[in-house]
Parts: sequence; structure tokens; C-alpha cells
Amino acid sequence: MYNYLDRCPGLYCGRSLQENGTWSSCGVCPRGTRVNASFACTPCRDELTPYSWLYLCFMSMLPFMMHCFFIDMDAKDRKFSRKQLILTASAFVEVALSALMATLFMEPMWEMSLYACEVRKLTDWYTLFYNPNPNYETTYHCTQEAVYPLQTIVLVYYFLCLLNMFLIRTVVSSMFDVRSKAPIYSALYFMPLLTLIHGTCCGLIYYSFPYLSIAMSMVANAIHYSLKLDQTQKALLLSSVWDVKNAVIITVHWLLLAFGICSLNYHYALLCLVPFPSMFYIMTVHFTDPGEFREMESRI
Repeated sequence: MYNYLDRCPGLYCGRSLQENGTWSSCGVCPRGTRVNASFACTPCRDELTPYSWLYLCFMSMLPFMMHCFFIDMDAKDRKFSRKQLILTASAFVEVALSALMATLFMEPMWEMSLYACEVRKLTDWYTLFYNPNPNYETTYHCTQEAVYPLQTIVLVYYFLCLLNMFLIRTVVSSMFDVRSKAPIYSALYFMPLLTLIHGTCCGLIYYSFPYLSIAMSMVANAIHYSLKLDQTQKALLLSSVWDVKNAVIITVHWLLLAFGICSLNYHYALLCLVPFPSMFYIMTVHFTDPGEFREMESRI
């Protein structure tokens, strides 16, 4: 039925089927549709690939990790406190509920599944820069969400995270008598920042998030160990096993590293190397401790 349609300029301009059975002129495809090879706007009815689901998981983890970081900074305790545990649990409920609601609000409505358009190339994320201008006369504005719903669902999720934070965190603070303004104020800064990053770099993040997960895990692991006052191998090893808070933080780093490796869809045998960054730091700390260099200088 599409064979007789005339070609439309550009990569993302198409024709929509109108109510009277005729086809519109070339233009932007409605939300939830994408132009096909015959230049007709067809509904997005593909299923999300496992890689796309992992991308959404990565984007949904970012607010929770940021919440945990600022809650821990505000607590300033070497061990888990009652206040920190309650606020962390509240943050988890907020982001989990936001993710559930964002999924239910997308097509098909009120179902735990998503209709999607296949991601084919990087330009699909930046259709704004591909509005055609034939003969430098008329510009066709065909900016659309060609990767529906991977752009809008994250924006909806971030908005719901802020909304649920105000609602749930207020109730939790009142019920359990835990007062903490700093993590909320921090969220008012990092949530818009995450939104800006997603709006400008979503396509780049989509293709690189497995490597970002691996890099974030390794950098966070090194920073965590470097902040320890006692930089001896024995102290670092014992604190990694017997200090509950320390063990939980290291486990989170390992899970993030394992997530990045699994997202690459191959070389699952590399999961056995998940503890390697921690072990490498402990084994080589003797050669990188500034105290050792000062001791060598004093001897010289």
C-alpha cells in the first residue's frame, strides 16, 4: 500500500495516513511512529531489545546512586546509621516507583511492556540536526523521537523521581523523625543536570553505557580505597571484609562492574575478574602510598 508514495526529502520526513484515507504531505511523523523505507509513518510496534532494557536500567540507576552518595555525605558516619538506612530505603522506593509509573504511562498504557522503534544508528537520537532544506529554499521540520520511547521515558522518569521525592521523603521524614535537607537540596541540582545530560548526550550514552559502567565502577573503587586513613594491605583487606559499610560499598562497585560486563553481551567469563580492581589496589598500595615515598626521601 506504500509503493505509490512519492519520496520525501531527508532521513526522517514521512507521510501520515489521514482520516479520509489520503496521505499527508511530507512532514514530521506523529509521536510513536517512524518513517519506513516507503516514506510512510508507521506505528512503533517493535519490542525493546535486551540491550535497550539494560540502557534504561542504567539511566534509572543514576538517580539512585546520586541519592545514596549525597545521603552518605550528609550522614558523615563510619557505620550505617538509622537515619541513613531510612533515607536510602526511601530513595530506593522513590526511584522504583518512578520507574514502574514511567513504564505504565508509555504505550501500551498500563502494561509492563513497551512498544518501541528500533534503534538503527546514532543519528536516530539527534533528528533535530537532520531537517532537510532542498535547494536551500524550504526547510522541512521533521524533528521527532525516532527511537521512541527511549528519550521521553527517561525524561518522564526523572520528573517522577523529583515528584516522588517531595511526596515520599516528606512522609518518611515525618513518620520516622529523620530530618535531612541537604540530600533533597542536592537532588534539586543533580536531577536537572541528569536531565540536561540525557537531552544532549542520550545517543552517545546509549552506545557507551557498558563502558561507562565499567569506568565508573573502577574509578569509584579507587577513590573509596584512597580515602582510607590506614593504607596498609592488612588494614584495607580486613576493612573490606569485616566493616559492614565498607563491604556494602565495595559490593555495589562490583555489581556495577558486573552490570557493565553483562551489557556488552559477550565474554561473560570476564565476570570472574569483577573483584580484580579491589584486589589490585590492595596488592599495589605499598607502591603508591605517599608515606612510603616520604620514608624513602628521609633515608636518602
